[in-house]
Amino acid sequence: MKDKFGFNWSRIPGTHFWNSPHLGRRVFFRHLGATVGGYYLLPQRPLETIAHAAATPVNTAKNCIFILMAGAPSHVDTFDLKEGAWTPASFAPTSYGDVRWPQGLMPKLAEQLDSISLARSVKPWAAVHNLAQDWVQIGRNPTAALSKIAPHIGSIAALELGPKSPDRTLPAFLSLNTGNGPGAGYFPPDFGPFYVSPGGAGMPNTTHRDGQPAYERRTNLLLALDADLRESAELGAKPEETFSFADSARKLMYNPAVNAIFTFDQNERVRYGNTGFGNACITARNLLRANMGTRFVQISVGGWDMHGNIYTAGALPTLARTFDNGLGTLIADLKTYGLLNDTLIVAMGEFGRTVGPLNAGAGRDHHLQQAVLFAGGRVSGKRAIGSTDEVGRATAEPGWNRERDIRAEDIQATILSALGIDWTTIRRDDPLGRGFEYVPFADRDLYGPVHELWR
Repeated sequence: MKDKFGFNWSRIPGTHFWNSPHLGRRVFFRHLGATVGGYYLLPQRPLETIAHAAATPVNTAKNCIFILMAGAPSHVDTFDLKEGAWTPASFAPTSYGDVRWPQGLMPKLAEQLDSISLARSVKPWAAVHNLAQDWVQIGRNPTAALSKIAPHIGSIAALELGPKSPDRTLPAFLSLNTGNGPGAGYFPPDFGPFYVSPGGAGMPNTTHRDGQPAYERRTNLLLALDADLRESAELGAKPEETFSFADSARKLMYNPAVNAIFTFDQNERVRYGNTGFGNACITARNLLRANMGTRFVQISVGGWDMHGNIYTAGALPTLARTFDNGLGTLIADLKTYGLLNDTLIVAMGEFGRTVGPLNAGAGRDHHLQQAVLFAGGRVSGKRAIGSTDEVGRATAEPGWNRERDIRAEDIQATILSALGIDWTTIRRDDPLGRGFEYVPFADRDLYGPVHELWR
């Protein structure tokens, strides 16, 4: 029996809700409150007991580049193009296989669609910027109890993959052009994001104001003074952890190999669009080429919150070209250097924007539907996962095995699976003693990877 909201209460095993739907709802929500505390938004499926089989990651990538399109891009003008009287002629909509694409808006990415798959049946949980941005970075509700200790997905990748890197000079997780956001959570700080805003003139803050001889002299003095302290029992069983940050930082100082990663000339800047986003894309490429320990790179590119004048110069056409120049060139370069198959690229905002004709201000407002770009990592290119209705308002066909909207938690599971990480992992080392799941409700199989990207 379905209620007026379309929920089939009779599907919950061991109940007989069909005889008393109101009683069933009370029992269900009392159970929900007792078991998931605070996680007030769940997928539209019953809380079933599901046999939990061992997860099998697809393990197609060694690295991940996660691009946060902060501000929420209009999905119907970009990754899920919907044409109408509102569509500027300059968008030049063009078909590439099963994909309809705004070739005039993003021509360089059009050239790389053979390596790109678009998930179009994605639905965010919230349309509030800060909340939703955190949600896509930690793969769970930021207001839930366990989310207070939740690490960024990049920190999970750093914890799982960092030790496997033969050269660990650089942090496993670098965040470019981002000043804040989710960090390591309850994980050791070593696995948190290392923030850098690259400008092409080398890695910032890796020289001493008095020169290298002064730096080395003072460093050697500090090491001598700390020698006894490093062996002191007063610092606990692992005194080396106290000095790990300083030791890691010293590897970066006056290191020509590290400095080369963050050094590029004007020609390279121009080729990538001569923007901050383009600089970050160059740096991401260099990081992966150098193979000095970094496995997860986040790049943030903001400005997508376009409530007014979305099609005017300086708004979507300008920002989309910035995005296209940077990411399109990055994908092409990764192909050239043989790195694209080993690198999963995910580009997404926190939600989508209203559909159809523009609002009274010639813009688009917040909307609970979006699309996500996946590239590299051996994904099947020139295709879309799922589809929306004729204007992009809601999912028409999910296009994947769970037959529902794709959620942020599913995207997190997809990234982990691509990196060869078991997304059903439940750690027993969290300070709350409740067991920390890499993806929420792993024991109930509520979320999982979109493996259709590889089929």
